[in-house]
Amino acid sequence: MSDIPVDAQWEQNGVTIAGNHGSGGTINQLGFPTGLFFDNTRRMVIADSDNNSIIEWNMNNMKLEVVAGGNSVGNGSNQLNRPTDVLIDKATNSRIISDQGNKRVVRWYRRSGTTQGEILHDNIDVRRYRIGDKNGSVVVDGNSQRNNLNQINHPTYIFVDREQAIYVSHNYNHRVMKWNKNATGGSIVAGGHGQGNALKQLNYPDQLIVDISGTLYMADSQNDRVIRWTKQVEYGAAIVGGNGHGGRANQLKRPRGLSFDRDNILCCGY
Repeated sequence: MSDIPVDAQWEQNGVTIAGNHGSGGTINQLGFPTGLFFDNTRRMVIADSDNNSIIEWNMNNMKLEVVAGGNSVGNGSNQLNRPTDVLIDKATNSRIISDQGNKRVVRWYRRSGTTQGEILHDNIDVRRYRIGDKNGSVVVDGNSQRNNLNQINHPTYIFVDREQAIYVSHNYNHRVMKWNKNATGGSIVAGGHGQGNALKQLNYPDQLIVDISGTLYMADSQNDRVIRWTKQVEYGAAIVGGNGHGGRANQLKRPRGLSFDRDNILCCGY
């Protein structure tokens, strides 16, 4: 992700671009969208968790289509089970999907006629995988759900920066941790002051993004806001939302997914 000026501002009234027709399984509806990703061709893919599918929205022709799953819940090669996140791998022209309910990561190629995915990894924890490596190495201990600096409690999203440092949102500890490459312990980079809505607190943080200067952006889910946290600062700043829980243009409702398009316009799934 490119560098974003730390004083960048966004319009406080958002515009709905997908969904907003109630929860459901028709093509113009979403069911608990949790993750989203923009590519450089102005296409957005959405992990539509409750519908067990991945939706692609083409901003060029405003077309919505199911591109993975959508064949009811299950563990078959053409099925997903509550997917939580998705990204596009340009090198292989495929979609990489976090298939949470099946505890696996799957790849669905973007070529025409693809009707099923392939399993990349299953029964996984937070591990580092080199290309071609099927086993990986544990980089974050998830066996004990506690709040020590070398442990995690209900991790929901991760981000890996250019230095291969791993950022993890600790949903139940209300903080974001950073593990440098080869480190045995992590450090708190956001939150860590208990659950709450003060600017030094988080309330079930979800998807996070770190730009090249180290500034962290995250969906602070139950505070109904997106927050920006610069390096080595105790307090964050709400940049979108934070105006209560609701559906008005200046409000968010349990944001989880977060992404930026190529014009650095902030987008949020809820």
